[in-house]
Amino acid sequence: MIYLLLGLLIVAVVAAVHYAEVIAHKIGEPFGTIVLAISVTIIEVSLIVAMMLSDSEGAAYIARDAVFAAIMIVMNGVVGLCIFIGGLNHRELDFRIEGPNSAIAVLAALATFTLVLPVFATSSPGPTFTNSQLAFAGISSLVLYGVFLFFQTVSHRDYFLPQIDRLKTNHMVHATPPTNTKTIISAILLLIALVCVVGLAKALSPSIEKAVNYLDAPQTVVGIVIAALVLMPEGVAAIRAARANRLQTSLNLALGSALASIGLTIPTVAIISVYFDMPLSLGIHPVGMVLLMLTLFVGLITLALGKTTLLQGLIHLIIFATYLFLSFIP
Repeated sequence: MIYLLLGLLIVAVVAAVHYAEVIAHKIGEPFGTIVLAISVTIIEVSLIVAMMLSDSEGAAYIARDAVFAAIMIVMNGVVGLCIFIGGLNHRELDFRIEGPNSAIAVLAALATFTLVLPVFATSSPGPTFTNSQLAFAGISSLVLYGVFLFFQTVSHRDYFLPQIDRLKTNHMVHATPPTNTKTIISAILLLIALVCVVGLAKALSPSIEKAVNYLDAPQTVVGIVIAALVLMPEGVAAIRAARANRLQTSLNLALGSALASIGLTIPTVAIISVYFDMPLSLGIHPVGMVLLMLTLFVGLITLALGKTTLLQGLIHLIIFATYLFLSFIP
């Protein structure tokens, strides 16, 4: 029964992302990557909330672990693979630096506000926020993410568009946009798939924790499993774009997912925590802080020049491997 539910959940996740990709292809960049990012984040939030409401061991930490895992998976795993595989196929990849650098700046602020500051705040014991601090962090995250969306879609949309010459030389990688009818059907099926994911996540949440306990793995692994399951289809889409020499699209997908993960998840879990009077611990441990700062620092250097090779991709992959190793063997 558990395997059946897990299989159905994976199918629902893949289906949701597929229909989101159809819509994204119709509306174009950068709106397409936003649809994908928000769809994936809705799935992630549903899994996190299901685990929180299950009142299981480690429920207070599941949001922190999943959000931190999403950042590490996206910034090091997905971005690293995109740059590495793209470098193998095309030797050198180029992109506009304004969009990715702006996204990194917003990500650094969001991650610091929500994952680092709780460790140093003194009004509440442990790596936690008081209700007022939690409300402020949630509102700040939502506002900052909303302003970034405005920046990405209205005021500076061109920062996130693929370069014109790249589009001309790679026009064959773009399929014909779907019809209006297909887009509407995809939107309806996307909503159905998301509802299925929410229901299946609630049914599977106890089993995920039991499996982690059976393997005698740290509770942080639950967050990694959630983030990996949710980000897998979108990660594949980003890697496929990099193989087609469209790193700009890959970065839009990856960084947009990381930003949505914090900007939408934190406000949601903050509301759940305050409304149901549930404990919520957001502060990461010192090793996590070191890895987060290293990830952001290396990410800024990687995206600073607008050109990447497989070396930069390998650096991110090694950081990701270090994160996984220390998650299982702290």
